[in-house]
Amino acid sequence: MSGRVLAVCVSEEKGTCKIPVPAAVLRAGHGLEGDAHAGPWHRQVSLLAAEKIEDFRARGAEVAYGAFGENLVVEGLDLRALPVGSLLRCGTALLELTQLGKDCHADCAIRRQTGDCIMPREGVFARVLEGGTVRPGDALTVERRTAPRPWQAAVVTLSDKGSRGEREDRSGPAIAARLEVAGYEVIERLLLSDDPEPLKAQLRRLCDQRQPDLILTTGGTGFSPRDQAPEATLAVAERLAPGIAEAIRAASLSITKHAMLSRAVSVIRGRTLIVNLPGSPKACMESMDAFLDALPHAFELLRGEAGDCGG
Repeated sequence: MSGRVLAVCVSEEKGTCKIPVPAAVLRAGHGLEGDAHAGPWHRQVSLLAAEKIEDFRARGAEVAYGAFGENLVVEGLDLRALPVGSLLRCGTALLELTQLGKDCHADCAIRRQTGDCIMPREGVFARVLEGGTVRPGDALTVERRTAPRPWQAAVVTLSDKGSRGEREDRSGPAIAARLEVAGYEVIERLLLSDDPEPLKAQLRRLCDQRQPDLILTTGGTGFSPRDQAPEATLAVAERLAPGIAEAIRAASLSITKHAMLSRAVSVIRGRTLIVNLPGSPKACMESMDAFLDALPHAFELLRGEAGDCGG
């Protein structure tokens, strides 16, 4: 699959329209030189399909390339159909897709002008793995990956006191450290209150935009009225994966009878597995002992990389 770059755009300030330039340098680990969104993070370069801009123009809006804050306008490639982790080659430069869409900012320049912005719905974001110069007219090609992509994970701690700064979060860092030792790339760590709505919003954002292989939540799985992690997780689920939560409870029952009081669930949304863990660091480690080694095959299936299980 391949497309063609129609425009290269940069801006010196975030939240403003970008300006087309004749050429720009993509720097590895940074983004487009001279662009406000460049830096050591996952959204170094933004891309938008030219066809989506033409659809917007057909509604009567006069918008130039760069108006939606996009760095690269690409023709002939369905960017939103590509999964996170896809590689895009442009000359000597190599990009890796890291996010699909983004949260809408109501005060962005194009929304103030037209009342709408397609970037949150149609844009994609990438980081620069290999540098090079990009110009209008350059081909942009989906490149086959030759080495396995590391498993990616996010960790979400649920704690009213922790979110208010009244208690140190020890479970989240312990989970992240355990994952990193196991070879995972931990792309985000969040600390939220026990309110279910923020958890729902963050789970949807992570699964739909960043598409990690795994999200582990810690806390909120007990009988307290504020313990609503399972309900929030089920609310965003597309499919159930009950065996993992069942395995955790079964293993934990050999340690404490209180394990039967856990209401934790394990589910799938899109390509992401979500598993609820208890709130204490010790219980989290014991829970991870029960399932962590079995996950690579699950991730291969979710990514579509596994062979026939019946074989």
